[in-house]
Amino acid sequence: MAATSSLTPSFFARPTLVVARDLIGMRLVHETATGTTAGLIVEVEAYIGEDDPACHAAPGPTARNQPLYGPPGLAYVYFNYGVHWLVNAVTEADGFPAAVLIRALEPVDGVALMRSRRAPRRAGVEGVWAGKDHDLCRGPGNLTRALGITGEQNRVPLTTGALRLERRPRRPTAAIAWSPRIGIRVGQDRPWRAYLAGHPAVSGRPR
Repeated sequence: MAATSSLTPSFFARPTLVVARDLIGMRLVHETATGTTAGLIVEVEAYIGEDDPACHAAPGPTARNQPLYGPPGLAYVYFNYGVHWLVNAVTEADGFPAAVLIRALEPVDGVALMRSRRAPRRAGVEGVWAGKDHDLCRGPGNLTRALGITGEQNRVPLTTGALRLERRPRRPTAAIAWSPRIGIRVGQDRPWRAYLAGHPAVSGRPR
């Protein structure tokens, strides 16, 4: 496997749309007691400032959204609609609320463990993953389940440690496309969703 290196805080301390674009092709890794899983980022969305109605910072500072205000490079992990954990990378200068939501990955390491975590469970009985591997991390809630990311990783630095982002020595050759964000009720007009065009793990199509 090609060598990787962890991203530094300076990578995240830049304009959020620049970070969003540059995160495409980076490697998200999570080491747990049951094993290590990792995938290459193929889709992200940017959320920027208190004037972005879809950003959690829109109401101003709260206990929940405090990680959004920095420092850059932190993980902001929250429970969405009482169903899924979502993982974001905090961006921009310390004190300015912004982050990039990681929406989809191409699975690369620990795929068998991902399949086990994504397998259906009914009445306490674990089933078998019957889908395609490119669907394992297709969507922000699916990828956190596949990688075992929960609220315990909220506020951890993504530059070091068990949950981290790593740089790939070779960037994707496919084009990076932009579209309006999806799966939200407000701020749908802002073209702040970046994705690897044509990749099967991308979680949604632009309107």
